[in-house]
Amino acid sequence: MAVHRANQSFDSDQKRSASNRQLPSLTSLRGLAALWVVLYHYCVQCLPNLDAAQYTSFIGKGYLAVDMFFMLSGFVMTHVYQRAFYDPNGIKLHYRSFLIARFARLYPLHIFVLFLFVVTVLVSQLVTFPVTGSFQGIPLEGPDSVTAFVANIFMLQGLAAGKLSWNYPAWSISVEFMAYLAFPFALSIIWRASNMGKIILAFFALAALAWLAFLKSSNFDQWDGPITLLRCLPEFLLGSLLYFGFRTSPRNCWLNQDALAFGIVVATVLCLHLDAPDLLIVALFAVLIPIAVVNTGVFAKFANVGPLIWLGEVSYSLYLVHGLVQFVSQKLMGALGIQTPSSLSIGSSLALMLVMVGVCFLASTATYSGVEIAWRRCLRERLGSHQNRPAGILNSQRG
Repeated sequence: MAVHRANQSFDSDQKRSASNRQLPSLTSLRGLAALWVVLYHYCVQCLPNLDAAQYTSFIGKGYLAVDMFFMLSGFVMTHVYQRAFYDPNGIKLHYRSFLIARFARLYPLHIFVLFLFVVTVLVSQLVTFPVTGSFQGIPLEGPDSVTAFVANIFMLQGLAAGKLSWNYPAWSISVEFMAYLAFPFALSIIWRASNMGKIILAFFALAALAWLAFLKSSNFDQWDGPITLLRCLPEFLLGSLLYFGFRTSPRNCWLNQDALAFGIVVATVLCLHLDAPDLLIVALFAVLIPIAVVNTGVFAKFANVGPLIWLGEVSYSLYLVHGLVQFVSQKLMGALGIQTPSSLSIGSSLALMLVMVGVCFLASTATYSGVEIAWRRCLRERLGSHQNRPAGILNSQRG
C-alpha cells in the first residue's frame, strides 16, 4: 500500500513537472541526430566509397550525434523528474519507479534486436552449411559470442564494447543506463545547489570533457572501454545543468530570437564541415539545445514539422535497428561474393545505402509501435510502475 501511494505521488509529481512546458523541438533534434549517426555508419564504415571526407567532414563527424543524445537525455530527464527528486526523501520514494520507467524504455527493444542478431547468425550458418560442411554455432568469447550475449542481457556491453557488442550502437544505451543509476542523486544535489554551485558543476563537467579531448587528441569517438564514462557522464550532467539555466531564464529573453537560433545552426554545420575540434562542436550543441526549446518563432515552425517529429519519435528504434540492417546487409553481400564493400562502385554503394536507410525506416516504424510502445506499457504494469509518459515530452535515447 505504501509503495502504491508512493507511485501515485510520483505520478502526480511527474505530471505537474511535465505540464510546465513541453519540449517538441528536442524531439526533432533527436531524430536528426539519429539519422546523422546512421549516415555516418553506412557511408563511412559500411560503404567506404561514400565517404566524402575529401569534400566535407560533416558526415564523418556523425559519431558526435551520440554526444548530443547524452546532453538531450540529461536535459529531458531533469525536465521530467525534477520535482520527484527535489530532496533525498524523493529518492527513497521514487527511485524504484524511476528505474522501472527507464528499464521499460530501453530494455525491450534492445533485447528484441539482440535476439534478431543471434537468429541472423544461426540462420546464416544453416544456409551455408551445405557449402561449408560445418556449423560453428556461437563462440564463447569475443564479439558475437555467448559472453557478449550475457553482457548485453545485463546491459554491461558498454564497458568493453569492442569485445562485448553484438549490436555495436548499443554501447551507448549501456553507458547511459549507468548514468541513470546516479541521476536521481545528482539531480537532488543540483536542485539544491546555489547558482554559483551550478556554475561550478558546469565548470567541472566542461573540464572533464576538455580532459577527454586532451587524452584522445580532440577525438570524441570513444566507444570502447571505461573511458566512455568520461564522455557520457559529464555530458549528461551538462544537459541537466542546461535545463536549470533554461528554467530560470525569462521566457521572452534574447535567446528566443530566430536569428540566434539559425546562427547557431549555421555555425554548428560550418564547424562540422570544416572539421573543427570535437569539444567546440559539443559546446555548440550545449548552446543549441536550450535555444531550440526557448524559440517559438520561425525556427520552431521548421523544427516541429510532422516528418521531423515522426523521425524523433522513432529515433531510438532507428538507432538500434540500423546496426542490425548493416549486419544483415554485410551477410548478404558476403553470400553474393562481395567480400569488400570498397569493390562496389559509387553508384552501387549509393543505391545500397538508400535501400538500407529505407529498410531502417520501415523496420523502426514497426518496432516503435510493436516493441517499444507495447512492451514499455506491459513492463510498467507488470513491474508496478504506474507512471505514464507525459504528452509531448521527449524520452531519452543515447544515444
